[in-house]
Amino acid sequence: MKRTNKIFLTVFMVALLALPFVPGQPVSNILIPDSAQAMSSDTNPVGTNLIVQVAKKQNPAVVWVESVQKVQKMNRHMPDNPLFRNFPGIPQPPQRGGGTGSGFIIDPEGYVLTNHHVINGAETIKVRLEIAGKEKTMEAELIGSDQKTDIALLKIKRDGNDSTPFPYIPMGDSKQLEVGEWVIAIGNPFGLSHTVTTGIVSAKGRDIGSGPYDEFIQTDASINPGNSGGPLLNMKGEVIGINTAIISGNSGGNVGIGFAIPINIAMGIMKDLKAHGKVTRGWLGVMIQNLTADLAKSFSLKTTEGALVSDVLPNGPAFKGGLQRGDVIVKFGGQSVDNVSQLPKLVAAVVPGEAVDVVILRNGKQQTVRITIDAQSEKEA
Repeated sequence: MKRTNKIFLTVFMVALLALPFVPGQPVSNILIPDSAQAMSSDTNPVGTNLIVQVAKKQNPAVVWVESVQKVQKMNRHMPDNPLFRNFPGIPQPPQRGGGTGSGFIIDPEGYVLTNHHVINGAETIKVRLEIAGKEKTMEAELIGSDQKTDIALLKIKRDGNDSTPFPYIPMGDSKQLEVGEWVIAIGNPFGLSHTVTTGIVSAKGRDIGSGPYDEFIQTDASINPGNSGGPLLNMKGEVIGINTAIISGNSGGNVGIGFAIPINIAMGIMKDLKAHGKVTRGWLGVMIQNLTADLAKSFSLKTTEGALVSDVLPNGPAFKGGLQRGDVIVKFGGQSVDNVSQLPKLVAAVVPGEAVDVVILRNGKQQTVRITIDAQSEKEA
C-alpha cells in the first residue's frame, strides 16, 4: 500500500510539473486563451504552423527593391577617389551609387509600397519578385514619394502585353492592433532575400523624433538594414505596418526595438501619391510649444494640456482666423489636443480650403474660432 502511494505521488508530481506555471495563478485555473489555441498545434506548441502558412502565402508579394543613382561629386580639398587624393581641386568622375531594401505589392496591377529612403535619388529602380515559383527582375516606375512620412509608391512595368495579375498582400487595420499581439516581418535584411521573423507589438504611437508625423508601431520582431520598406503582418496575413527604422545600439543590427509606419497612415499617403504624385497637407500658420507647469501658471490655467501658440505667422490661416500669440489650442476639428505633437498631424490631415473649428483658451476663458486651412508649401513645412 505504501509503495502504491509513493508511485501515485510521484506520477502526480510529474504531471503537476508538466503544467505551465503562471505566478500568482492557481494551476487548476490555468486556461489557454483563444488566440493561443489558434496559434498552437499538437506538433508545434509555439504556433509556427500559422506563421508558416502566412509566410508561404505572402512571400511572393514581397519584393527586393534596388535603386541605382548617378552621383556627381566634387571636393576641392579631399576628393573621395583614391587616384585624386594628392591632387586637390580635380573633380571626381561621375560615380554610380544606390541601395537596396524591401517592398510589397498591394494590388494585382503591380503597385508597390516601400520607404522613401530606399529609393531617394534613384535614377532607375528595379524590383526582384517571385512569379510562378521563379525569381524575376523587373523595372519599376516611381509614382511618388513623401519624405516627411518616409513612404514611396512604385509601379512595376510589365513586359509587353502581359496582363497576368501580380500576387499582392491585403491591407489590415492598424487601429485594431493590440500591444502584445503577434506580428510577422518579411524582408531582405543584409541582402538575405525573403527573411521571415516574428515578434509582438511592443508599443503603439511611438514618437522617435524623425519628423512631425511620427506615430510608429514598435515591435521586437527582428528588423535589420535591408528590411526597410517590407511589410509587418498580423496573424491573418494582412499588412498592418511598413518596417522603417531600428534602434541598433553599438552593434549596427537588431536589438529588439524596431519601428513600422502604421498601414492606415500609409494608405492615406498612398492615395495622394497615386492621384497627384505628391502629398498635399493642411497648413495653420502658427509656431507652437508645450505648455509647461510654469507657463500654465502664468496664463492662469489649471492644466498643461494643449498646444501653446508662441507665434502667429503674418497673413497665414491662423492670423486671418483671429488666433493670437498666447492662445492655447485644446481642440482642433473636434479632436482633443493634449500636446504639441498631436496638432501637426491633425492640421496636415485637413483638405486645404476646408474651414475648421478651433477651441482655444484665451485669458483663462474658452472660446471657438473658425479657421480656413491653406495648403502647406515646402517653404512653410
